Amino acid sequence: MADKAQIQEAIKVQGEVVRKLKSEKTSKEQIDEEVSKLLQLKAQIGGDDGKHQFVLKTAKGTRDYNPKQMAIREKVFNTILGCFKRHGAETIDTPVFELKETLTGKYGEDSKLIYDLKDQGGELLSLRYDLTVPFARYLAMNKITNIKRYHIAKVYRRDNPAMTRGRYREFYQCDFDIAGQYDAMIPDAECLKIVYEILSELDIGDFRIKVNDRRILDGMFAVCGVPDDKFRTICSTVDKLDKMSWEEVRKEMVSEKGLSEEAADQIGEYVSLQGGMELAERLLQDQKMSQSKQACAGLTDIKLLFSYLQLFQVTDKVVFDLSLARGLDYYTGIIYEGVLTQAGIAAEAQNASGAEESVSVGSVAGGGRYDGLVGMFDPKGRKVPCVGVSIGIERIFSIMEQKAEASAQRVRTTEVQVMVVSAQKNLLEERLKLLTELWSAGIKAEVIYKKNPKLLSQLQYCEDSGIPLVAILGEQELKDGVVKLRAVATREEADISRADLIAEIKRRTSEA
Repeated sequence: MADKAQIQEAIKVQGEVVRKLKSEKTSKEQIDEEVSKLLQLKAQIGGDDGKHQFVLKTAKGTRDYNPKQMAIREKVFNTILGCFKRHGAETIDTPVFELKETLTGKYGEDSKLIYDLKDQGGELLSLRYDLTVPFARYLAMNKITNIKRYHIAKVYRRDNPAMTRGRYREFYQCDFDIAGQYDAMIPDAECLKIVYEILSELDIGDFRIKVNDRRILDGMFAVCGVPDDKFRTICSTVDKLDKMSWEEVRKEMVSEKGLSEEAADQIGEYVSLQGGMELAERLLQDQKMSQSKQACAGLTDIKLLFSYLQLFQVTDKVVFDLSLARGLDYYTGIIYEGVLTQAGIAAEAQNASGAEESVSVGSVAGGGRYDGLVGMFDPKGRKVPCVGVSIGIERIFSIMEQKAEASAQRVRTTEVQVMVVSAQKNLLEERLKLLTELWSAGIKAEVIYKKNPKLLSQLQYCEDSGIPLVAILGEQELKDGVVKLRAVATREEADISRADLIAEIKRRTSEA
């Protein structure tokens, strides 16, 4: 059976690949991916009885989170949630799948990444690709003209996963959007302030917030000689500048997208520009740019935006960058992206202007203004101006996880404040009575589920799981109407009367 022999040969080769990766201390995700390929090959041969073996694994581009990882995630979510609430947002929820028609034609070249659900003779459905399009549908459907909302939920993309960099097929998005007719750039500036606050508070390293405007890009394309029908597709190519060199981007524009070399070179001159308010002023005087009404409107808004950002005290991290494009079709005005920068040997490379260049380790937040999206869903085409931001929680989480692994700091996976233990046998009832008192007082407490556990193993459990306090019950304590309260870290013990116990536990845990 040649087929079987070929599979066995493939198993041998794949086994070598896995061994090599393990010896090179490659990332866990990469090893897992190769191990999963090995298991699939083995499953093809099947068991001794010739039955097909089922491979136990998560689907491609997805992962499980263990309690330690969830504890880190929760901390990140709470930081983001705290910021959204501090800025006065309310929250909504929408279904995880939408009518296919709702999502069609909103994402440009990324539309091919939408997960379509199987046609089962009912409505044609797709899993949501982001939270913005469902939000616009929600506004149009409910005739809402102004709301400041946040939404934290999972979205789905048939992307090629790069798990080590926090790219998945199922992942969370944390969105904050302001919908409504307001004066120019005030809500937009607040969205940038939110990115600044979250990235500062999470303390995951230095960052920059790049800002541009769709109108400036479109104006630039027009004055550089890009035909109208090629604006969006050229925009998608410019959006790749953070991952590809200018030479590769230029080649794609000319060879694949059919743009003239002259137009590509003119675009090249503009997309290399970075600065602040002074760059916007300079471009307003630029011989070519000033011919575009659209670009001038965008540049005037960028100037206004920077004046508000100065008041919000965030200009030290914000840079006006003409190469920022953001590939999604629905943006109409200001666009921005938060990127983490990694200072290092590569960062010392001087760029053309002599300024120090930082190395980007990927986008961790992005957003912009999308004034036309709600109108697409409204039967009368009524527009609701919107601006919003999405925090890339998965990438942030990848970094936080790496940091936690690098530091020896213990991550607690529960919030238990006190463990109720017994020093002698036959005290289960007393332990459960005390446990009930603590729970009724709102104290996080637990016991070991055994009638007569050993005192040492109970104390060891507290040390292992980071529980700070132990309430010890023994015959003597019960007689005296006290509980021995032990601090796990210092091993100091004190007899506390039953009447004062709850107050004492609350005092100690609030101090900690």
